[in-house]
Amino acid sequence: MDEKRRDRDAGGRARNARPRDGLGRPLPYGSEGVARQPEGVVRTPEETVREAQRLLDAGMPFHAHEVFEDAWKSGPDTERELWRGLAQLAVGLTHAARGNARGGARLLRRGAAALGGITPARPYGIGVEGLIGWAEGLADEVAEGAASGRGVDPVARAPRLRGPVR
Repeated sequence: MDEKRRDRDAGGRARNARPRDGLGRPLPYGSEGVARQPEGVVRTPEETVREAQRLLDAGMPFHAHEVFEDAWKSGPDTERELWRGLAQLAVGLTHAARGNARGGARLLRRGAAALGGITPARPYGIGVEGLIGWAEGLADEVAEGAASGRGVDPVARAPRLRGPVR
């Protein structure tokens, strides 16, 4: 692949085929990266939660965000804020793990705010209230440690979507 030309799919749409690490950071062409999440996959809510939790537990919140993004784009409008808020939490954790405290805190808070209006309280068994508390607490923690530039451990800090949040 000519690195000066943009990657394109068969339809001519821009795609970035560079390999990526577990936090979604681009690696040099030719490097061995982590398998990317396929885009545009339509899953049931149960499949979405199960796959996103698997990715979060594996320290891959960037990839979990892509799963939530598929749900928000393909699901009913009434569930859009749920999936969008969860995607923002996953991206917030991604930034916090990368050491971007400012971006991480901002996205964690934005995701928590999006989840604040979700009813019922446990859609698909997702503990929304616990996730809001987790996100706000982690946002405060990463904002306070911003000067260090160190990222959080995405495995140790991954939330539980169902049940008690870590």
